[in-house]
Amino acid sequence: MIDTSLTTEQEMLRDTVADFARQVVAPVAAHHDATATFPYDVVRQMGEMGLFALPFPEEYGGMGGDYFTLCLAIEEIARVDQSVAITLEAACSLGAMPIYRFGTDAQKDRWLPVLCSGAALGAFALTEPDAGSDAGGTRTTARLEGDTWVVNGSKSFITNSGTTLTRLVTLTAVTDPHEARHRISTIVVEVPTDGLVVHQAYDKVGWHASDTHPLSFQDLRVPAENLLGQRGHGYANFLRILDEGRIAIAALAVGAAQGCVDESVAYANSREAFGRSIGSNQAIAFKIADMEARTHVARCAYYDAAARLLAGRPFKKEASIAKLVASNAAMDNARDATQIHGGYGFMNESLVARHYRDAKILEIGEGTSEMQKMLIARLIGVEGDG
Repeated sequence: MIDTSLTTEQEMLRDTVADFARQVVAPVAAHHDATATFPYDVVRQMGEMGLFALPFPEEYGGMGGDYFTLCLAIEEIARVDQSVAITLEAACSLGAMPIYRFGTDAQKDRWLPVLCSGAALGAFALTEPDAGSDAGGTRTTARLEGDTWVVNGSKSFITNSGTTLTRLVTLTAVTDPHEARHRISTIVVEVPTDGLVVHQAYDKVGWHASDTHPLSFQDLRVPAENLLGQRGHGYANFLRILDEGRIAIAALAVGAAQGCVDESVAYANSREAFGRSIGSNQAIAFKIADMEARTHVARCAYYDAAARLLAGRPFKKEASIAKLVASNAAMDNARDATQIHGGYGFMNESLVARHYRDAKILEIGEGTSEMQKMLIARLIGVEGDG
C-alpha cells in the first residue's frame, strides 16, 4: 500500500504555500496572463519564503528539504497559476538541480547559493529546433580551444531564459562528434555573455506569464572549468534530470487538475438553473466525481515515484507513469471544468479557461505523452526496433 500521509512538517509547508497561492499568486494571475508579463514581485516573495531552496542542503543556502517537498509546493501553486508553478519547477529541477547533482564542489559553492535565494534563476537548454523528443540528435557543438569552449548552435522553448533574474543557462552540446555513445556534454553559461543571443519571447497558447525564449550561440566562449559533470556524459546526466523533472511536472499537473475540481465544486454549488443548483443534477455531479477520481489517482502516482526517488530505488518507469497519468488528468479536468462553467468557462479571465489553455503543454513538455508510453512499454519488456 502506498502511504500518502504527510509528516507534520510537510503539512505545514503545504498549508503555508497554499495560503501564499491564494493570497499572493491568485489575485494577480489573471493580469499577468492577459498581459503576458513575468510576475517578478511574486517570484521575489517566493525567494524570500525559501521555495527555490526547498530541495537543497543548508550548506548551499538550501532549506534542507527534499524533492517531494518541492513537489508539494509546486502542486499548491499550480492550483491557481501554472505559469508561476512552472517558473518554480524549472528553476529548481532544471536550473539548479543539474549543478547540485553533477557539479564540482567549487561549482556548487559558486552557483547554488544565489539560485537557492531566488535572486537568480537558472535555465536548462536542451531542446533544439530539429531535436525535440530526439534529444540525442543534438546539433549544438562545443569545441575546446585551450582553456575555452567555443559553442555554436541554437535551442528552443527554454524556460526562465530571458528574465532580468536569469544568471545561468546550462546547455547540452556535442563535444565529441566521433564518439558513438559519449558525444554530448553539459556546459554552464553565465548570463549575460557575448555570443549568447536571447531571442524574442514566444507567443504561446498558455503559460503566458512563464518566460520562454529561443536561444542561439554564435562563437560563444565559455571557460573550460564550466563543464558540468564528466565530458561526454551529458546525455546520461540530462536523462536523469528529466526523469526527476517528470515527477515535478506530474505534481504541477495534479495541482492544475485539483484547481479545476475546486472551481467546479464551487460553481456547481452556487450556479442555479431551473430553480436549483446545477450540482444537484446527476450529470454535473458525476462529471465532478470523475474529475476528483482522476486527480486522486494522479497524486498517488507522483507520490509513489517521489518515494522511490528518495529511497534510492529505480523510478524511471514510475516517473513516466506519473507524468502521463497526471497530464491526462489535467487536460481532461480542464475540459470538463470548462463545460461545467458553460459560457463563463469560455471567457479568458476565468481560471478554468486559463487551466484549459495552460494544461495542453503538460502533455508535451519534458517528454510527450507518446514518449512516456514508449518508455513505459520498453521498461516492462515490450521489444522495440532499436
